[in-house]
Amino acid sequence: MRDALFVGLADGDVRLEPLHQRHREGLRAACGADDEIWAIYPVRYDGGHFDAAFDALVANAQRMPYAVIDRQSVAGMTAWLRPDWTAQTVEIGNSFVRPDARGSGLNSRMKRLMLDHAFAVGIRRVEFLIDERNARSQAAARKIGAVKEGVLRAERVTWTGHIRDTGLYAILAEQWSEHSASASVQSESQRRI
Repeated sequence: MRDALFVGLADGDVRLEPLHQRHREGLRAACGADDEIWAIYPVRYDGGHFDAAFDALVANAQRMPYAVIDRQSVAGMTAWLRPDWTAQTVEIGNSFVRPDARGSGLNSRMKRLMLDHAFAVGIRRVEFLIDERNARSQAAARKIGAVKEGVLRAERVTWTGHIRDTGLYAILAEQWSEHSASASVQSESQRRI
């Protein structure tokens, strides 16, 4: 099932490519464009911390990381995490998009690619674990139809020593079908205006 889930995905000029050494410098530049954001991430990918974080990410067998490519350049990263094939669940996380691509629709496009693909290969539940301080990511999860199911109190300790409360968001296959259909109708009506 891992082989079915972890494949390259594309939508026009947006591609998700399995993260490889050839993406290192592009991702370094993308991550370096926002030094402040790493304070609310569990791991930091800025400055002198980038290489160790990158190496750990690509070596972790429980993570299936992608480079997010927007118009031929690396715009960020995302990953499949904690796949549970018997429960047919997976988490989408380790996501970052460089500042100049935020608000452009890139995040929605990459999440749509991943959700469409996950549900097409038999996943029935996709989760997002989001730091309670990260309002931007919470809003993005709600925008694609994910439902907040609760808060995992003191769920992890971040690189800063912060004991993080983590919001648990999820979307089910049937919810995604309804959300996608509704989004298509809204998009069509906006094109007619």
